[in-house]
Amino acid sequence: MTGFLILLAALAATVVLAWAMSKKNGSFATRDSAGFLSSSDIGADLGDRATLVQFSSAFCAPCRATRVLLTDVASKVEGVVAVDVDAESQLDLVRRLNIMRTPTVLVLDSNGAVVQRASGLPRRESVIAALGEAIP
Repeated sequence: MTGFLILLAALAATVVLAWAMSKKNGSFATRDSAGFLSSSDIGADLGDRATLVQFSSAFCAPCRATRVLLTDVASKVEGVVAVDVDAESQLDLVRRLNIMRTPTVLVLDSNGAVVQRASGLPRRESVIAALGEAIP
């Protein structure tokens, strides 16, 4: 009976943890010490109004969907560009920004300051709301 209770408690803890992680996945958050990125950091010109920077890897399935989403949003908002950075080839930048998983999306303002950050596949509404924070 004790083994069954331990198994039940472990199952309940796993369900709660999985639910909490799914709520956080793809949600944008402001980082206090996020820093700045230049065009040389990301290998492309910054957008006139904002830049969506995605850190991805070759075998990341959600990275493909995120790339399509960010490219679509950037094409519909004037002055916004989407940039894809290969995390494996930019390890120094990944370490500097504390990128722990792919995809990770950073929203930069026109000066390159990181305004918002999300890990995982974000929703379209979240990307647009994060752009609202970056665009004055």
